[in-house]
Amino acid sequence: MEKIRAGVVGATGYAGSEICRLLFAHPQAELAAISSVSFEGMALSEVYPAYYGLQDMVCGTQEEVVAKADVVFAALPHGLSQELAAQCDSLGKAFIDMGADFRLEDEEAYKEWYGGTYTDKALHEKAVYGLPELFREEIKGKKLIANPGCYTTAVPLALAPALEQGLIETGGIVCDCKSGVTGAGRKPVQSNHYPELNESFTAYKVANHRHTPEIEQTLSKLSGEAMRVTFVPHLLPINRGILATCYGKLRPGVTEEQLWEAYRARYEGEFFVRLLPKGQVANVKNVHYTNFCDVSLFVDSRTGTFIAISAIDNMVKGAAGQAIQNMNLSFGLEETTGLVLLPPAF
Repeated sequence: MEKIRAGVVGATGYAGSEICRLLFAHPQAELAAISSVSFEGMALSEVYPAYYGLQDMVCGTQEEVVAKADVVFAALPHGLSQELAAQCDSLGKAFIDMGADFRLEDEEAYKEWYGGTYTDKALHEKAVYGLPELFREEIKGKKLIANPGCYTTAVPLALAPALEQGLIETGGIVCDCKSGVTGAGRKPVQSNHYPELNESFTAYKVANHRHTPEIEQTLSKLSGEAMRVTFVPHLLPINRGILATCYGKLRPGVTEEQLWEAYRARYEGEFFVRLLPKGQVANVKNVHYTNFCDVSLFVDSRTGTFIAISAIDNMVKGAAGQAIQNMNLSFGLEETTGLVLLPPAF
C-alpha cells in the first residue's frame, strides 16, 4: 500500500510540530510538506533542535502543502481554516482542522464565542466531529474532520457512560480542569512567562472559556437533552497534561456498581481509554506523550455525588494524536496505527 502523504499547515506551533513528531513513526503515512508563516524557509529541526537529523524538512508555503498532500492537518488559530478547508474539499483532499472553525454545529454559538461566521454553510454540513471513542462511525471515510480541543476531549470521555445510561442528573455538572502550559500555544504571553508561571497555580477564563459550548454540545448529544455545565479551567506550571475532575449528582437509586458496569461495558475494547481499577486515581504523568485517556471513578455516598476524573496528554490525545487517529479512520487504517506508544514510567 502506498503511504498516505500528509501535510501540516502551521507546523512550527506546538500542535503542528507534535503531528510531525508522531508521523515520523507512522508506518503507513509520511510527511510530504509543511508550512509556517513565521519560519518559512527554515528547517523544522532549526525551530525544534530535538528533531535534528530526523525531521529536517524545510517549511514552505500553504499552497505547497495542499499540492503535495493527500491529507492536510491545519494547526491554525480559529478563523483561518475555512478557506483552506474549501480548497482541500474542491480538490478531494482530506482536511483535519485542529482549530475551532468546524467544531460547533450552531453558527450563532460560533459567533458568540469566537466572533466569526460560517463562510460556507454547505461545507460546514460536511464536517464531522472527530472524537473517535464517541463518534467513530460518523468519522470513518470522511474528508472534513473537526479535531476536538483538549478539555473537550477529556471532559466527555470522563462523563460519557454515566450520561448515556442516564445514571447522573444532567443539571449541575461541574467540570474542574487543569492544563499544562502548552495548551496556551507557543506564542509568549505574560501569564506563561517563567517567573509568572513557576510556583503558580490559578484559574483562568472562569465561566468564560471558549471550550464551554463545545463541551456542552457533546454532552447534550450523549444525554439526549440540552445541557449546561459549569466549566472552570486552571493553569498548571507543567508542560503537558489535562486533568479533568467532573462532578455530577447521582439519579435516585443509582448505585456505584451500576456506574462501574456502565463504564466497563462502554470502554471495553477502546484501546485508548484506560478505565483504572477501583481506588486508583488518574494522573497526567501516566499518559505523557501518548494517546491514552485514563479514567477513574469515585462516589461520595454522603452527598450522592459522582466524581469522574480523566487524564490526557493535551498535545497528543488532546490534539495531534487524536488528529492522526482521525486520519486513520478517514483512510480506512487500523485506528491505533502509529499511536501505540508506551508512556514513560518516570
